Amino acid sequence: MPIAKVHRISAAAPDDVSGIEAAIIAGRIDPKGIVAVLGKTEGNGLVNDFARGYAALALSLLFQRHLPADQAARICLVMSGGTEGGMAPHWTVFERAEGGSKGPALAFGRAHTRALPAEQLGRMPQVEMVAAAVRAALTDAGIDSLADVHFVQVKCPLLTAQRIEQAESRSATVAIRDTLKSMGLSRAASALGVAVALGEIESARLGDAQIGSDWSVWSGRASCSAGVELLGHEIVVFGMSPKWDGPLAIDHAVMADAIDVEPVRGALGRLGLPTAGQLPSAEHGRLLAVLAKAEASHNGRLRGYRHTMLDDSDISSTRHARAFVCGALAGLVGHAELYVSGGAEHQGPDGGGPVALIVDRGAICHE
Repeated sequence: MPIAKVHRISAAAPDDVSGIEAAIIAGRIDPKGIVAVLGKTEGNGLVNDFARGYAALALSLLFQRHLPADQAARICLVMSGGTEGGMAPHWTVFERAEGGSKGPALAFGRAHTRALPAEQLGRMPQVEMVAAAVRAALTDAGIDSLADVHFVQVKCPLLTAQRIEQAESRSATVAIRDTLKSMGLSRAASALGVAVALGEIESARLGDAQIGSDWSVWSGRASCSAGVELLGHEIVVFGMSPKWDGPLAIDHAVMADAIDVEPVRGALGRLGLPTAGQLPSAEHGRLLAVLAKAEASHNGRLRGYRHTMLDDSDISSTRHARAFVCGALAGLVGHAELYVSGGAEHQGPDGGGPVALIVDRGAICHE
């Protein structure tokens, strides 16, 4: 029976994989069991954020030093650019070990898709591709009940001028020519794919026109991040399963807006952590990961008051939102080494977003 292990490791730079390598050399991480790495890297998180690709390259070279090339290539590398405000750059390594005998416990599985044709980005074929891959990742994780799924992390592609030109050379038409806006459209279609796979939305209810525009349809468990560093999708599903053993558990909440931390407090309580005030420092080692989405509400309002995140021509609203939500969550959990990803199209209600918490129910275990 598999056992989940989660290692949160600080990073001094986008290519600083020394902490992961030290853990491998010391025997705290078995590279053969690594399923995925989620990374928060400094950068702007936009189309030209090559820090994500730099980080992914550093991780790939690291794993190639310790694994055969084909095994290293199967590891999902989900890099989320942008650590605005006080957010701390870090890696979260998800490792699968063996030897348990009872459950339920944290479970995770992965899937990769083929390259997405540029003309399918932001359209129903992308929704369907992601939905199929999520189902494959659920099988890989050994999660049988959709109710046991708490978070689905998708890394999806975006459009560049070159990719648009290649599509048009085939007489194909892309959904949008604005490369920055293509990020949001890709996240939107990927999120709806998660919603379809998890039974949150019926595919028959969806069409191209709703993608990135109809904010009444959303997933409470999708987290999607677009990047220039890939052409397909890398998908990691997290949940609870009786087929997995160990002390780790996961739960999730959905923030209704960018300061709605009470549902997150409720999830902490369900996982056995204190909920009064800020999480005591003695409990920080038990909270292994906080995974969250953030975005600026499209109506330009936050609890009735005007915000200017959408009107800033110098800084993308996704960067504002990441810093804001990280601050709100940091005030709750007591530190800012949090995985907060910007751009939550169809990922939670407009202006809000899903949050997942992974906790060690047993001994303190923090890198």
